[in-house]
Amino acid sequence: MTHLVAIDQGTTSTRAIVFDAGLAPVAIAQQELRQIYPAPGWVEHDPEEIWSAVVATVRDAMANAGVGAKDIAGIGITNQRETTIVWDRVNGKPIHNAIVWQDRRTADACAALRSAGHEPAITDKTGLVLDPYFSATKIGWLLDHVNRGRAAAEQGRLAFGTVDSFLLWRLTGGKVHATDATNASRTLLFDIVRGQWDEDLLRLFAIPAGLLPEVRDCASDFGETRADLFGGAIRICGIAGDQQAATIGQGCFTPGMMKSTYGTGCFALLNTGLEPVRSRPMTLM
Repeated sequence: MTHLVAIDQGTTSTRAIVFDAGLAPVAIAQQELRQIYPAPGWVEHDPEEIWSAVVATVRDAMANAGVGAKDIAGIGITNQRETTIVWDRVNGKPIHNAIVWQDRRTADACAALRSAGHEPAITDKTGLVLDPYFSATKIGWLLDHVNRGRAAAEQGRLAFGTVDSFLLWRLTGGKVHATDATNASRTLLFDIVRGQWDEDLLRLFAIPAGLLPEVRDCASDFGETRADLFGGAIRICGIAGDQQAATIGQGCFTPGMMKSTYGTGCFALLNTGLEPVRSRPMTLM
């Protein structure tokens, strides 16, 4: 096995890149992703379009590189973070379009929680501010606005995931429902100190624990693809949210190193080492 495949599922496009044994890119395929705006401040994606584009671009990139499944040592997935998908565990179909990280429909829900004094405790556990950007209130909106969504979730019928989890579920034929710590940490439901889903946060946001994926290290065994997708089963060896993946790719392994990424948005990530560093507002004189 001489090659690796990277899936980059972003906000505006989906790409697949084949790398050789020296980690040089040898082929790439890309498809644009349609943006859906149902109302002012609302942004959605069609999960089926995301899935179709991932399969098509991986196949095209492998064909362009002249490699088959037997040549691929592993697949890695990087993805737009915070974008929220809930799907039916029985038939694998999403119950609604994905709600994108840019979406602001849950601003009032966040404001109510903030007014009730919950933001300091949320920030202490997650390192995040209370904002519609993150996944928790998006999940709640889906459960409350899709017919019988909450009832189905409480019965254990539904699964939640950021885009990586949804793709992993589909790639493995529903055998693996998992995510990595970088994506889990962007949901407002993950305690970054203990490294696990937090029961108090789940209660606060009214999210049934049975919805959630298992959290694994970003460099972990995530199962293998269905053999029919790419001409044979291929191991899935890594997952990381796009900004963290860019930080890793630039070698920011030493505390104090920072990566600024320019794409659909501008994001700066800092390696803080083993201890959480709480950001503080800075006044410019």
